[in-house]
Amino acid sequence: MGQDNQTSGQGKSAAAATTALDRKALESLLANASNPEQCCAALSKIFLVRSDETALLRLESGLLRFLFPTELTTAGSIPISSSSAVAAHTAVTKKVELFNNFTRVKHASIFESIRPVSEDGEAIRPAIIHKLMSAPILDKADDVLGVVQVCHKGFDLASAGPDFTLDDLQKLELVAKVLSQSKLMQPNR
Repeated sequence: MGQDNQTSGQGKSAAAATTALDRKALESLLANASNPEQCCAALSKIFLVRSDETALLRLESGLLRFLFPTELTTAGSIPISSSSAVAAHTAVTKKVELFNNFTRVKHASIFESIRPVSEDGEAIRPAIIHKLMSAPILDKADDVLGVVQVCHKGFDLASAGPDFTLDDLQKLELVAKVLSQSKLMQPNR
């Protein structure tokens, strides 16, 4: 469904050093996130997107439940058996996914129903998701804890911003690894 993760032309030691530095920076940015709102605010800074272009879902009893955006926490949940939800596909396959022409992908549109707010507090018409990255959040046993998604919304492809790159996808994969250690993603007991 999405692009596979690919390695850049760097040597193994350079790639490992870059990954270690990136992970430390990501851990630092996400360390102070004690709730889903703070976590997604940090994600929006990491990926240079608005907070309404991030989503965090936790797997509970075979259902993906939105932790963020807040507007979707009461909107229900996504069964991981869903054939129309990218988040469910990400959870089932346990693979990162990248779509730079997301309007061509069959998907549930609930995330697009969120009405963003302008800087002066006015609700503006919802935009369409044109570009999306999705990553599973896995525990040490490779079991799914949840899914993290970042998108670019716009009224057309041009207004949705730049394409996501493989570097962005690798960064999201690192974010998912950091989030796997977060209390936010631990199963409710």
